[in-house]
Amino acid sequence: MDKSTRYKIFNDPIHGFITVPKGPILRLIDHPYVQRLRRVRQLGLGYLVFPAAEHSRFSHALGALELGQRVLNNLKEKDTTISQPEFDGTLMAILLHDVGHGPLSHTLEHSLIKDFNHEMMSLAIMKKLNQEFDGALDTAVSIFTNQYKKKFLHQLISSQLDLDRLDYLRRDSFFTGVSEGSVGINRILKTMRVFKGNIVIEKKGIYAIENYIIARRLMYMQVYQHKTVLSADFLLKKIFDRVRYLIDSGIKLDFASPALQYFMKKQPSAKKMISAEVIDKYTQLDDHDVYLSIKLWQNNPDKVLSDLSFRFLNRRLYRTSFSDRKFSQSAIKKIRESTLKQLKKLNIPEPEKNLEYYLGFENSYSEAYKYKNKSIWILENEKAIEFSKAAETKNIIALTEPVIKHYCVHLKEIDAIV
Repeated sequence: MDKSTRYKIFNDPIHGFITVPKGPILRLIDHPYVQRLRRVRQLGLGYLVFPAAEHSRFSHALGALELGQRVLNNLKEKDTTISQPEFDGTLMAILLHDVGHGPLSHTLEHSLIKDFNHEMMSLAIMKKLNQEFDGALDTAVSIFTNQYKKKFLHQLISSQLDLDRLDYLRRDSFFTGVSEGSVGINRILKTMRVFKGNIVIEKKGIYAIENYIIARRLMYMQVYQHKTVLSADFLLKKIFDRVRYLIDSGIKLDFASPALQYFMKKQPSAKKMISAEVIDKYTQLDDHDVYLSIKLWQNNPDKVLSDLSFRFLNRRLYRTSFSDRKFSQSAIKKIRESTLKQLKKLNIPEPEKNLEYYLGFENSYSEAYKYKNKSIWILENEKAIEFSKAAETKNIIALTEPVIKHYCVHLKEIDAIV
């Protein structure tokens, strides 16, 4: 039998050729739940700043899968016992770790379902797939939820140095053109070992880890929390706030997507559980549902909704102004007054009532390395040392401190006092 018929090959610009053996994993890749990720942007609204950042959650899932194959094979070469069910289960969990992401990834994560995060949906979808695949995902679900006896397998999926982060840093760096996010993935994977049941890094990989942590900080500053991305996120959320307000007010709205209409009208909650109906509707959603609906809403009779939708579609975004400290009450008052005057010029009805759609005071939070909770461990002389203590540079200690930035999102026509 020709070996080429036993594998499927994906050509990836980040990791090269990704070889997937035919069987349950390839069947999962071909499943509609995973194929939906082709229609969900990895960086949400990041493309509004970085024009080439059009890559999808699907390409990221494949990339993480490839890294999973590499690291598991490397660990086996270092005499770590990994059975075939454990090998396959880990790869399935890695492949499906982001299957619960909704339209535009993180942007609308809390706008569609109450008391919710995408990991909850990923698990719900994995359990549903497990039923379809007659229990083939039992090990994957156990590893994903950290219930499996070999804890290091879960650490490959969720930790301070998991395969998800290793792939998205390199991938996002490539597609945004922000070279500071480039990470020495191969060296990190090659220096991974299992020590006393946990993933550790051999000392020769310490500089690659330093680069990884610095890259995370720089990518947050330059990409994930870019001022224009924050502005676009704010505007999109305000569109959905307005839609929900209009629905609650009994005003009939057109939707290009029945699935999106379901979430905006029903406002389901995931506090107790995620129902089969919610899973069914959610897995019908992707970026196109959002854009087609917003294209309809820009012609809505409601002046606020049409204005917000037009701004979003045509990149007439707000401005983001950062501050080293919280905005004072006097500054907030002046910015509010300036915004109200501008809204009157723009003929926005009831400026006082609708001010919230055009002005916001927020803060961003980033932490490059959370050493107090899920540490990275360096193996030195057969002893595991927490990374910030093993690193030879004091700069890493500074990177363990969270960065909180206060900012104001406002109309470009006014100045924010910072």
